[in-house]
Amino acid sequence: MAKINQVEFILYVKSQEVSSRFYRNILQKEPVLNVPGMTEFELSENCKLGLMPNDGIAKILTSEIPHPDKGQGIPRCELYLKVENLQQVFENALKHGAQLISPIMNRDWGDQVCYVADPDGHIVAFAETT
Repeated sequence: MAKINQVEFILYVKSQEVSSRFYRNILQKEPVLNVPGMTEFELSENCKLGLMPNDGIAKILTSEIPHPDKGQGIPRCELYLKVENLQQVFENALKHGAQLISPIMNRDWGDQVCYVADPDGHIVAFAETT
């Protein structure tokens, strides 16, 4: 396999503006790219989170698969983000409209984790190793 230099996870979203604002607030950082059709946040040196409107990706994928709007609100992925100050990050996410799925709890894999959902139903887990 070829060396992977950069990883980007792209979420398909109903509203790029709404999702960009949501992630700007919960990640507490500005996007590194914000143009019509794509917003990107640098999560770490080699990892980005992209937000692409459902209609944009539907033009690329054509009729080969169902339009992403048909999966709206259905959890289709999970972002698992290891953070510092878990309680503060959790409270900030709720303050900015994240839907509570599961509060901070010790999990059997050794992390304290809370789960929230973004405006499109994607699951975001914030974790701290205990």
